[in-house]
Amino acid sequence: MATSPTMQAAVLENHEAPFRVTSIPRPVPQAGQVLVRIMASGVNPLDLKIRQGAAEHARHPLPAILGIDLAGVVAEVGPGVDAFRVGDEVYGMTGGVGGVQGSLAEYAAVDASLLAPKPAHFSMREAASLPLVFITAWEGLVDRAQVGPEHTVLVQGGAGGVGSMAIQIARAFGAHVYATDSAARADIVRQLGATPIDYEQMQVDEYVKAHTQGRGFDIVFDTAGGASLDASFKAVARFGHVVSSLGWGTHALAPLSFRAATYSGVFTLLPLLTGEGKAHHGEIMREATGLAEAGKLQVLLDAHRFDLDTVGEAYALIEQRQARGKVVIDIGG
Repeated sequence: MATSPTMQAAVLENHEAPFRVTSIPRPVPQAGQVLVRIMASGVNPLDLKIRQGAAEHARHPLPAILGIDLAGVVAEVGPGVDAFRVGDEVYGMTGGVGGVQGSLAEYAAVDASLLAPKPAHFSMREAASLPLVFITAWEGLVDRAQVGPEHTVLVQGGAGGVGSMAIQIARAFGAHVYATDSAARADIVRQLGATPIDYEQMQVDEYVKAHTQGRGFDIVFDTAGGASLDASFKAVARFGHVVSSLGWGTHALAPLSFRAATYSGVFTLLPLLTGEGKAHHGEIMREATGLAEAGKLQVLLDAHRFDLDTVGEAYALIEQRQARGKVVIDIGG
């Protein structure tokens, strides 16, 4: 009797426990899916919260395979899929929440609509660093705020994962971009093409006056929540738009209302949790490929290298705030 193919995976059996690398059955692609041989898995701060059991909005039943982002090669095509062929290099935000297998494994059966062709000149590591942060930034700036030429855009936390993508997307659409961050990260903000603002040294009214003559910014993208979102309501122009990817908690809306401005929240995980909007995520990743291949998108990778056996060390690097750029796990290759 023939044995079923297996694969190696880093399995989380209990919250905050070490990952256990073990052999499990290799998934079989169902209708609408492709089997991806995973080459790289991007690590997001959200992955750490899921491991801790601290992400109420992103529950993942245990035992679980984490990992939201992946880049890899199509190994098998399921029924009804004609967009990809065996051997295609792909990437996307494909699992790691809501009971959907994540990317800390050698293979994953992935909904084909979530995937896009990998940028030809990007490495697997570079590609795996993009999906969650790019989709979040695109949904906020393009889908919600409809960024366009000559808009003034303020990104709160410009050197972070989502912030770095927001800067580059806004610039690609012809906007004038400013970004808050610490003085130590000003060079990163400049490298990405935005004017840095040291939020530790300048109050909201000061940088609004200095950079917009007191008018305010047409679009403010908040990536930090809390006090950053409160500041965003004060920094937006009349009839402007504030977007946040961390719009939780209690906030005074008066500053927003007095400007007749609007607010939008971004919840990037929704398609993975509900099944709604999966195809749009694939479309957004195709936009990322287009920008990358046009030379309008760069990624900031941490130099450390990790594999399935050292996933815990990768998570620790982020927890200790020692990462310098996006952390990526090498799976295959």
